[in-house]
Amino acid sequence: MLDNDIIQSTSSWPFVEVRKLLKERKELINKKKKIIFQTGYGPSGLPHIGTFGEVARTTMMINALNHIQNIDSELITFSDDMDGLRKVPDNIPNDDILKTNLGKPLTSIPDPFEKFDSFGEHNNEMLKKFLKKFNFSFSFKSSTENYKKGLFNQSLLRVLEKFDEIMNIILPTLREERKKTYSPFLPICPTTGKVLEIPLISKDDKSGRVIFDNKGKKLETNVFDGNCKLQWKVDWAMRWFTFDVDFEMYGKDLTESAILSNKICRVLGKNPPNGFAYELFLDEKGEKISKSKGNGISIDQWLRYASPESLALYMYPNPKRAKKLYSEVVPKTVDEYLSLIEKYPTQEKKDQILNPVWHVHNGKPPKERMVMPFSMLLNLVGSSNADNKDILWKFVNRFHKEIDPSKHKIFDNLTEYAINYFKDKVEPNKKFKKPNSNEKKALQNLVDKLKEINQSLKPEEIQTYVYTVGKENGYEKNLRDWFKLIYEVVFGEENGPRMGFFISFFGLNETIKLINDKIK
Repeated sequence: MLDNDIIQSTSSWPFVEVRKLLKERKELINKKKKIIFQTGYGPSGLPHIGTFGEVARTTMMINALNHIQNIDSELITFSDDMDGLRKVPDNIPNDDILKTNLGKPLTSIPDPFEKFDSFGEHNNEMLKKFLKKFNFSFSFKSSTENYKKGLFNQSLLRVLEKFDEIMNIILPTLREERKKTYSPFLPICPTTGKVLEIPLISKDDKSGRVIFDNKGKKLETNVFDGNCKLQWKVDWAMRWFTFDVDFEMYGKDLTESAILSNKICRVLGKNPPNGFAYELFLDEKGEKISKSKGNGISIDQWLRYASPESLALYMYPNPKRAKKLYSEVVPKTVDEYLSLIEKYPTQEKKDQILNPVWHVHNGKPPKERMVMPFSMLLNLVGSSNADNKDILWKFVNRFHKEIDPSKHKIFDNLTEYAINYFKDKVEPNKKFKKPNSNEKKALQNLVDKLKEINQSLKPEEIQTYVYTVGKENGYEKNLRDWFKLIYEVVFGEENGPRMGFFISFFGLNETIKLINDKIK
């Protein structure tokens, strides 16, 4: 346990939210001696990082809770897999299968990937597989399974009993046309298997029997065992009621829905959970990330380019501020992670708890000094033409034998990530500058200077020589242009590494050959 003064005073948001939760639901929590957290997921498309964000951030809160109070807790990850498929996602193969099954529950549609029994099950398994990579502790619950096994039956009967009160909450929010056909209950058509949005004609609160108007024909069924499902706002409230949920995060775009679901939960007879509305994730164009569009960066892409811990780090700061989430944010996030890991041991306890890596590693970050930034490692990959980590390590160890892979596990993993990122994102976009005669002369002077100095010089000393050559060749008023010239000619980019550091690692002779090859 942390020092209580630190726990009570820290502004770290997971601790702030847990303190608020324990205070506002004190009687309820003491009565059941357990705290239930929930996250929701709509498997109408492949899992995206926004879904991961909810689980990661909620887990950070549970970790904070464990340092504040010794109490049982559970994280439910709920899949709305009984929802009817409304549109075909853009990033799915064999989409004709989906087109011919529009309107059916996601777990009743064949898997276009041909791996599982249904499209819903496929996406559920992808989500579970992903979350397990992070060692998250969660209870997965399927909407379809809960409905069909009757686990929601008593709650559905309660919704039926409170039908009129629920309608009074929902109807004022609907357009006039929609009011005429709205029903909290959506029957599953016995003929087509589709989820129907049709008006309810009559109901029996005790037996659960209901009759709908299906385009002039009566459809009689009951609300139990998966014959009907609920409209989502009512469904959300019903889950809170059934599972006795204490806390749930949701995107800011669901704020109005949460307000309505809170009211419905109270009508059903329980206090709604504490909520936390986070800002949305955006792609490079500033558009909301969508499962159906598949825009932004995918889960698999991030894990191809960087560690799970770096992704968790990205989720920690400022949850109530919108974040752009695309492949170009990966190097910056990795460098931030490395810097925070290195800084952590030198910080005081009160500052450590504000360090995001405390939350990423639940108070036990690894101890490792940063070898080099990810951005520089990318330049090293390109310059060395390394296509596997063994070749890259040979370059590193040529002049830095003290850097042992077994003692630098984060960096060792980073070498493989860097090769993947370079191949996919950096190399295809390189544009090498052809220097004019004056620029070529300046770069040749740099080569001549590098031939005069010793490999044993410290990176900062080498950097000074690079500065000096720039000043001597007409760049004294704007050294930024000097380094931009080096980067564009040597690396094919406008920005690059700190040259003294790069030369120290890459080697003097190797750097000389690299520059000569480019200017020739």
